[in-house]
Amino acid sequence: MPIRCAVLGDGAWGTTIAVLLAQNPEHRVTLWSAFEENARLLREHRENVRLLPGVPIPETVRLTADIVEAVDQADLWVAAIPTVYLRQTLQRMHQTLRQRLPSFACDRPVLSLAKGLENETFQRPSEIIRNVLGATRVAVLSGPSHAEEVSRGLPASVVVGSADAELARWIQSCFSTERFRVYTNRDVVGVELGGALKNVIGIAAGISDGLGLGDNAKSALLTRGQVEMARFGVALGAEGKTFYGLAGLGDLITTCVSKHGRNRAVGERLARGEKLPDILTSMKMVAEGVYTTRSVYQRAAQLNIDMPITSEIYRVLYEGKDPAAAVTDLMTREPKSEK
Repeated sequence: MPIRCAVLGDGAWGTTIAVLLAQNPEHRVTLWSAFEENARLLREHRENVRLLPGVPIPETVRLTADIVEAVDQADLWVAAIPTVYLRQTLQRMHQTLRQRLPSFACDRPVLSLAKGLENETFQRPSEIIRNVLGATRVAVLSGPSHAEEVSRGLPASVVVGSADAELARWIQSCFSTERFRVYTNRDVVGVELGGALKNVIGIAAGISDGLGLGDNAKSALLTRGQVEMARFGVALGAEGKTFYGLAGLGDLITTCVSKHGRNRAVGERLARGEKLPDILTSMKMVAEGVYTTRSVYQRAAQLNIDMPITSEIYRVLYEGKDPAAAVTDLMTREPKSEK
């Protein structure tokens, strides 16, 4: 089904989705940059040189930093903005649209690609989009899908979550290709929380790798990490089975084992003794798990949800705890039944 699509955000994943959608010659795709200099470089090279070197951006993809040009005729908005920057970027965008289009109202469906939670409000990306834009038709896309692989045509399967089943099926049909399989799920809370929580466990997996703890430890970490994810998600209204699907187990595996995993890389560098501020300053992309850890730790404490792995990662990130000591404390906790 042909669509006019505005991809908002020129990071690795936003660029990848623009390239993916442009594979359908009937689609009309615009990739919006928050900064004119970024748009200029993309137009000049027809490639996201910094984040996706070697992946050409088709000539059919329109590149712009003008938000009105990007969204005015779009059938679908795709928000490819990290959660930590989502609210402020949408507010600036919304203000510009209201100034230049006085009668503007966000009456188009919006698809969120972000995987995180807002620290100050604990809102999920879809909630921020509804709150700032006043959007009524919102969906989320999640699952194991590193941009470095999808942009180069390697097979991937993801899930689109929406309470609006018709919207989910429409997005499914628009995004599906022979190399990109899309499932649907009505559990929006679970899909979004799965995408956010797996990043916390990803940091823990990086610490495990950085300390050389081996495959047995890594497998146990993923297994118990998924238990934490499901426990937390169900307490907040998600369906437990969602965490055994693509947005849960699927994304967790990719995040914890892939060389492309930003959150895993943070954990690995922490285990080698690097300081968090230095790690974040040197990174090209946002490691959402660093911010999500604080949100989840605080909410779990408020709701008295047992989150031992998350608690230790919080102490490593924000209290300067030695990663090796965190591992010891996890391993020497009071013995319990697995169930």
